[in-house]
Amino acid sequence: MLFILTGEIQTGKTRWLQGVLGDLSACGVPLRGVVAPGVWTRVGRGFEKLGIDNVLLPSGEVVHLARRRDLARASGCLDACGQSESAGLGWAMADDALDRVDAHFVQLMKGDASPADVGCGDYALESPLLPGLTVVDELGRLELLRGRGLVHALELLERGPSAAWPHAIAVVRRDLVPAARERLVGAWGDVVAVGPDDESASMVWHALLRDAAGTVAGL
Repeated sequence: MLFILTGEIQTGKTRWLQGVLGDLSACGVPLRGVVAPGVWTRVGRGFEKLGIDNVLLPSGEVVHLARRRDLARASGCLDACGQSESAGLGWAMADDALDRVDAHFVQLMKGDASPADVGCGDYALESPLLPGLTVVDELGRLELLRGRGLVHALELLERGPSAAWPHAIAVVRRDLVPAARERLVGAWGDVVAVGPDDESASMVWHALLRDAAGTVAGL
């Protein structure tokens, strides 16, 4: 099953995703892909978002993907010819960082590594034979509208489910959900939009742990 995690900007999608992934990992569910936590600083009684990191799964490698566009310009780091700038994005993404994350998905597609190959980093496994979850945080305008950015992340999802990796979560902003569905429904068939809430967490849990229980019963 493909879950499309969606919602408005800064509604806690990645924080919710990190919580769900941590719980699933603790139960032995293999994880691969990328999670994109924000880089925040405290301002008064609140917080201000300065940038975006990418955490590659399962290794836990951190790639500093983006800075807020105004901050990048002020520091002289804004690449006028970069992919994010040409697309008019609010975040200044370094092309070399995009390339590093995309190369991670190329490696995942090589042989479509089985969950038995996944066992290091923050999401180390006790039971690496369980069915796994692919995570892409996120598919945005670069990927869905311009054919750039994390092109191999989208290609991996377009392959659809496999016995080893029967489920995926892709983070997509609400206005891009129709484009994501159009690209991916043919491969997955079962595409479910979820939000960062308890009901959605239960849906993901039931899907993943149902398959995990079936695998353990068959061993």
